[in-house]
Amino acid sequence: MTTLHNLGFPRIGAQRELKFALESYWRGESSRDALKALGAQLRQRHWQNQAGLDWVPVGDFAFYDQVLDMSFTLGHLPGRVQGFEGDALDNYFRVARGRSAPAADGGAGASACCSGVAAGEMTKWFDTNYHYIVPEFTADTTFRLDASRLLEQLAEARAQGVAAKPVLIGPVTYLAIGKSKDGSDRLALLPRLLPVYAQLLDALVANGVEWVQIDEPILCTELDADWQHAFNAAYHHLKSARPKLLVATYFGQLQDNAYLAANLPVAGLHVDAVNDRDGVLPLLNLLPAHKVLSLGVINGRNIWKTDLVAVLDWLEPLAQRLGDRLWIAPSCSLLHVPVDLESERQLDAEVKSWLAFALQKLEELRVLGRALREGRGAVAAELRANQSALAARRASPRVNNPAVQAAVAGIGAGMGRRASAYAQRAATQSARLQLPRYPTTTIGSFPQTAEIRRARSDHKAGRLDEAAYQALMRAEIERSVREQEALGLDVLVHGEAERNDMVEYFGEQFEGYAFSQSGWVQSYGSRCVKPPILFGDVRRPRAMTVDWIAYAQALTDKPMKGMLTGPVTLLNWSFVRDDQPRAASCRQLALAIREEVLDLERAGVKIIQIDEAALREGLPLRRSQWADYLGWAVESFRIAANGVRDETQIHTHMCYSEFNDIIASIADMDADVITIETARSDMELLDAFESFDYPNQIGPGVYDIHSPNIPAQDRMVQLMRKAAERVPAERLWVNPDCGLKTRQWAEVIPALGNMVAAARTLRAQG
Repeated sequence: MTTLHNLGFPRIGAQRELKFALESYWRGESSRDALKALGAQLRQRHWQNQAGLDWVPVGDFAFYDQVLDMSFTLGHLPGRVQGFEGDALDNYFRVARGRSAPAADGGAGASACCSGVAAGEMTKWFDTNYHYIVPEFTADTTFRLDASRLLEQLAEARAQGVAAKPVLIGPVTYLAIGKSKDGSDRLALLPRLLPVYAQLLDALVANGVEWVQIDEPILCTELDADWQHAFNAAYHHLKSARPKLLVATYFGQLQDNAYLAANLPVAGLHVDAVNDRDGVLPLLNLLPAHKVLSLGVINGRNIWKTDLVAVLDWLEPLAQRLGDRLWIAPSCSLLHVPVDLESERQLDAEVKSWLAFALQKLEELRVLGRALREGRGAVAAELRANQSALAARRASPRVNNPAVQAAVAGIGAGMGRRASAYAQRAATQSARLQLPRYPTTTIGSFPQTAEIRRARSDHKAGRLDEAAYQALMRAEIERSVREQEALGLDVLVHGEAERNDMVEYFGEQFEGYAFSQSGWVQSYGSRCVKPPILFGDVRRPRAMTVDWIAYAQALTDKPMKGMLTGPVTLLNWSFVRDDQPRAASCRQLALAIREEVLDLERAGVKIIQIDEAALREGLPLRRSQWADYLGWAVESFRIAANGVRDETQIHTHMCYSEFNDIIASIADMDADVITIETARSDMELLDAFESFDYPNQIGPGVYDIHSPNIPAQDRMVQLMRKAAERVPAERLWVNPDCGLKTRQWAEVIPALGNMVAAARTLRAQG
């Protein structure tokens, strides 16, 4: 009998219930008990959604982040929060975002607005758009078990009759994804860490647990001998007694780690058979005869229906060979897809018929399980419906556009090159823009107020006509411009009041995209994104931003940046079609953005920012595969950006990215100015520039916009001085880490005021 299980479920709620409850609590409008009760309701609902599976994950629910949950379970808290008293959940939020609710932080209203601690650094969870809170290590780090969160959730699940499979982040991955704050060796902490994991497993056994899922996605990366040895040491330490362990890998291929993974002393191994199907048969020859093999056969990262017949054709011989040792599941946690397709009432009906969200993916899993257990005849109707939908998608005339394909085929090498080298361009741009040293700017967006969101909602619902909507958005743009002028910023932005999202806004104006209404996916904490659905060839029918930017520029004599999202980010932050290479879709997007760039230049816009916030997260997990991705990704950016004249200054922005290992590729993008997030990492991300002579200008972020804390002027000056040790001061800009749409004006104004004051201090000091 094939076993069915799931690796994780979306925690935010089908209607983003957790988001709204968190934000209400953080504002001091609801109680901690109410927040905890909402969490319990969501867990109960999500376990019910997974009914019929043989094993259901428990512990995958988090109020902010599963890595931060693991840090608290291991008693691994940064020193700056160890002195706080009160509820552990509030301390948890202090690490996550710098503070908790006003009452928990010792005040309310204005008295609490400047309190808080430095929030934990965030970075991307492998190659996804999910952000986790980075564990912080020193040579003195110690661990102490606090299993209360997991045991409470386990008790809830047992009370509801759930066949519970607790989920943990494995010890080697936990060390690998953390950061040493003093240069010490993270692996030296393994002997201290493993006894705490052993205590945790003992506690789970004492509570009746049979199987534990222990996630080790780091096995899908290249590991040197020390890290390979760490795996053997860790699991030999954990093998005595305790529950059965299912080591879960995902997001990539095992490749040279296949022998290591197959022979760990655990009861089972999960592999991502969507990404590593070719590795499964060789793995069978390495796997001991007693060990369970779990295959992730449903794509947990994308939303297209699974070809169930093709999967069965491949799975059935494996089921005959493995018998009861075969488990099947989605490839990874379903955290990365929306909850329920049935909640979509306005989604394009044809496109909707091609899709599967989390609940539909679990139903696909149940169909596969029943076919393997009872034969295909037991699910003949489901298989026919599935094949009909796939055939309709392949035949749809909306998917392929010969004109777009011809344009991509006509891309020449010259399209990606500027007319002159950076040094010549920089002199031309400097003479044109007349900016001071340490010029100040922001990344693009300003607060999306309740009034803006209400106007957008009313406009979509037909309660607000086009003229009234345009007038409201223009008023918000003027407000942003006047606030920036009052603050004394050097290069302004229009604030993006008209944009719902930096990807969805552009997708709505392209051919080849469709949009959900409730397709929300957690990005971090309470922040959710609704990735558009790239289902066909992409074309830009008309200009998208020119009128808004031209209006904003007409309001001021200061330079106004045109704001665009780059092709790689449009790709990586969409649900992308799976019927052609991603590189082909990216080149289509590059041509569409190139047209917009040239239209902005023709409209007199002097500075154009093309955000590539997601460039790094698209990297394959294995370095040996990076060159191919970086080749077409950088090429796509250059196609989009480099058709302009020398005097037009091109900016780009990147989010939470470790730059050291791809700095040459970033330089090859040849943007005149790059802005990056560095405030949470204390400028550590600029270490790359100590060994690499980055030729162009750079704006290292000095204002952590993911925390409500207001940064002090002196702190910003200190950060910029650190930056000037690595990059010549004449090539430095001063800016926030990222866009400001999620913040409040009451936070933004004083923070930017401090930032402008910091720049003036730096100029005065020479």
